[in-house]
Amino acid sequence: MKLFRTVLLTSGLVLALSSGAAQTQLSAQDTPASRAASKPMVTLQMPALPAPVPVTLNPKTTALLVFDYVEPICNSKSKCGRELLPALTAFMARSRKAGLVVAYGTREENVSKWLPEVAPQPGDITIVTIGQDRFYNTDLDKDLKAKGITTTIMAGWKVSGSVAYSSVGATLRGYTVVVPVDTTGATADYEQVIGFFNILNQINGNLPNQPLKPNAPTLSRTDMITFQ
Repeated sequence: MKLFRTVLLTSGLVLALSSGAAQTQLSAQDTPASRAASKPMVTLQMPALPAPVPVTLNPKTTALLVFDYVEPICNSKSKCGRELLPALTAFMARSRKAGLVVAYGTREENVSKWLPEVAPQPGDITIVTIGQDRFYNTDLDKDLKAKGITTTIMAGWKVSGSVAYSSVGATLRGYTVVVPVDTTGATADYEQVIGFFNILNQINGNLPNQPLKPNAPTLSRTDMITFQ
């Protein structure tokens, strides 16, 4: 039986008016923005995401990339601090112990505001970014290839932003990408589902989620990733 996931999209609140005075006020405020805000929800169906898969990675050729785990973002997003940060903290400790290269990317105004649990350490790669794709107009590709990196693990806020766009930037540059689903997310459930779907559905996609398809993305989970 084919599985489907229902996604609810909404552009705002439905306005309920019960008096002539309210009707008059609505007419006075009849603008394109107000009309868009009054549209009802739309229900769509899309295929269910494949389950995360176990992967075994070579620590000498793998890098952990961390995006936007910074105070201004994570402190205002409860999911980031409550759910994602503990998973990344434990996984980063294991990655560093295995000898992985660790790289960080965020905007200039947040460079000094990394969450202390996962902050850069001396010797880590750090880049200042201007776009969602952390490879765009930065030295990230050059720095990774100088260290012999062929596989990247991507964690960050958010899945429909920097992680999705950077996964495309990575595969276009010849990297195999692993995205642990417990280290990235989005505020709304529908945005999170769409983010993961877009990662798997990119140019060199991997909709079946075949483990470590070359130069393509794979969805995994921190407890399913081993180093050898």
